[in-house]
Amino acid sequence: MDNNYEIRPDPDSILASIKNEEAKSIQGKLKIFLGMSAGVGKTYTMLEVAHEAKKEGKDIIIGYVETHNRQETEKLTKGLELIPRKSIEYKGISVEEMDIDSVLQRKPAIVLVDELAHTNAPGSRHIKRYQDVIELLENGINVFTTLNVQHIESRTDIVAEITGIKIHETVPDSVVDLADDIEIIDLPPEDLLKRLAEGKVYIPEKAKQASENFFRIGNLTALREIALRLTAERVDKKLQEYMQKKISLVPGNQVKDY
Repeated sequence: MDNNYEIRPDPDSILASIKNEEAKSIQGKLKIFLGMSAGVGKTYTMLEVAHEAKKEGKDIIIGYVETHNRQETEKLTKGLELIPRKSIEYKGISVEEMDIDSVLQRKPAIVLVDELAHTNAPGSRHIKRYQDVIELLENGINVFTTLNVQHIESRTDIVAEITGIKIHETVPDSVVDLADDIEIIDLPPEDLLKRLAEGKVYIPEKAKQASENFFRIGNLTALREIALRLTAERVDKKLQEYMQKKISLVPGNQVKDY
């Protein structure tokens, strides 16, 4: 005997979904340019995307971009409005940080905020730069930012095991989960080592030290795999959330119980 049961959408689930969508519509959107390590081109790509956005008529500015004196990256900062950095005195040294109040006052459609895992100088409003980013998002400003996979909290243990280097600056997975879009900046380890040797990542003295420690082919290969897996896991998670939401919101779903 066949019994048809109509599955009605749960009103609480629908209300929660509506509230979630309303909150998202007010909050700014976060885009993360993710790489396996320094030097793969995260900031460069972010700036390229920024110029395309500007051509499309979007109001986009630089809140904080770190070029590390790379000439190609430095050139891409030209033509984009820049919010001057804020100087903070700490132990007799002047440290420059993003001027979050000026960005909030300017209130652009999009702001570039490099190096999401950065720790702000003592005396800043927030301890971590990702907290600055969260405040910007809560004020309806879209943010483009950069991040290396080894700085994601859930990946630090495996990175330390592989590289032998303990990562101290981390970003909680919950912050990464806020991202509406994660663009992986992929570069084969051999190409990155070539860039390192050509002085396009660090100055010669630092490049030599890096190649003898963190920037080994085995380390880079493992980090690349971690970054690729993370983005694949994110796609799977987003797909599952989408399917669950779609099923819960469609009225009149029916299943047959035999």
